[in-house]
Amino acid sequence: MVRLIALIVSILLQLVAVVIALRLTKITKYKISWILISLGFVFMAVRRLIDLFQFIQNKPIDDLNLLNDWIAVIISVLISLGVIIIPEIFNYIKKEEDARKIAERRELSAILRTEENERKRFANDLHDGLGPLLSTIKMSLSALVKSENEKSKLEIIKNAEKLTEEAIISIKEISTNLSPHILNNFGLTSAIKNFTDKISDTKIISIDFQSNIFNERFENDVEVIIYRSVCELVNNTLKHAQASTIRINLNYNFNKSIIDILYDDDGIGCDIDNVLNGKTEGMGLQNLHSRISSINGYLEIESDRGKGFHAYISIKIKDNEKT
Repeated sequence: MVRLIALIVSILLQLVAVVIALRLTKITKYKISWILISLGFVFMAVRRLIDLFQFIQNKPIDDLNLLNDWIAVIISVLISLGVIIIPEIFNYIKKEEDARKIAERRELSAILRTEENERKRFANDLHDGLGPLLSTIKMSLSALVKSENEKSKLEIIKNAEKLTEEAIISIKEISTNLSPHILNNFGLTSAIKNFTDKISDTKIISIDFQSNIFNERFENDVEVIIYRSVCELVNNTLKHAQASTIRINLNYNFNKSIIDILYDDDGIGCDIDNVLNGKTEGMGLQNLHSRISSINGYLEIESDRGKGFHAYISIKIKDNEKT
């Protein structure tokens, strides 16, 4: 009776082992190993069934004993092959763990890069948004000192006051990560015209701005980048060019859905290669390239000493970038 119970328990435990081994095939990559081990347990259960049958018959059967011996050989082969492959399973698990750690490091790097890009973007917004306004205020104050005409002084003071208010508004917008309020409310042409008119009012430099874009609106990122790009170009002219005139043409080709920007000044020009390679001051132009590239735009700059500064920007507008 004790042997009968032992045989039955043995068969049940081996069948349980088969189920567990088969379930492991869903977890690890090397399924063949668990399949081989499962087959080994199946044949072990078959051997126990043969033993149980002979026990019930109460008589050994030579053919069944021979079959039992060959099944033992098969079990040994299956278990051995399964065990040989098992290290590959652990190698696979290790590779998966290493891959997970690499993915976590990449994710952390991406987060850090995003934070750094946000810092750079914030710095660029301060540089591009406030730079031209503060430069113009400085020029207005310089003109105020030189002017002897009381009426002219009053106009300069009023213009400087307007520019100061605009600078304060710009600071508030940057701090809340918003685009300029005029750009948000009235569109690209109105925002650029408002900006260039304030600078022209100083009488220090003349800006001729032309556009065929009126009520057409584009995706916020596109409008902001174009606006900031124009501000940066004007800022560079005010700082470095010693120019008397700036010409800006902002045109939209409605058939081809392309925005073209032509920018020219009659200043002293610069060595573009040195500026773009960082050999001379020109943080703004480097920012300009990255801004335009971020919306799949094209930027071409030409300049030489004594020949002014010329920039051409072309941006293909996708259907989903119109509003």
